[in-house]
Amino acid sequence: MNEANRSFSLTQKVKQNPAVGLLVILSFFGWLLVVFNVNFTIQYLSFQPNFGLGFFRWISPIFLHFSLIHFAFNCLWLGILGEKIENFAGSSHLLLVVIISGAASNFIQYLWSGSIYFGGMSGVVYALLGYLWVASKIIKSDLIALPPGIFGFMIGWLIFCMTPIIPFIFGSGIANAAHLGGLIIGIVLGLLFSLLKVRES
Repeated sequence: MNEANRSFSLTQKVKQNPAVGLLVILSFFGWLLVVFNVNFTIQYLSFQPNFGLGFFRWISPIFLHFSLIHFAFNCLWLGILGEKIENFAGSSHLLLVVIISGAASNFIQYLWSGSIYFGGMSGVVYALLGYLWVASKIIKSDLIALPPGIFGFMIGWLIFCMTPIIPFIFGSGIANAAHLGGLIIGIVLGLLFSLLKVRES
């Protein structure tokens, strides 16, 4: 594929899934802010439980990524899982799921660790996984069906991240509470949405 065709394909993908595209772009800028150590990254974008400082501080940490691998891994799964929800239920629905699960998983991570220094889209990614897993059990549609082996792999990765191996390799901890919390929140949201969808049909 030449450069022009690749650019056209990417443009078409963003037009087809604008919510996923927006989330990837915001995550990219969040990664750049961390890479270049912009002072207000922590001062204004880290989690802050005080609503008086703005609810956006409950959401903004999901866009902060601390390495290129961290950014790429999360955006890969965001693309795979997020586009399924966006194609099935619409862009606004996906963004609503992201906002709810992002705020909830960040809060859970804060309660567990007591620290505001965490970030990444992985809590949301696990919420999307849980959402699709339960929704696909209730609503039989190829649009929301998970590819074979995805759920098992992601649960295996979740458990693996809870071992001391990951901090030893990467030199830092993993926001496991956000991952597990996101998964549970996603299952709840997927269940509620699916039951409402079935009731309406």
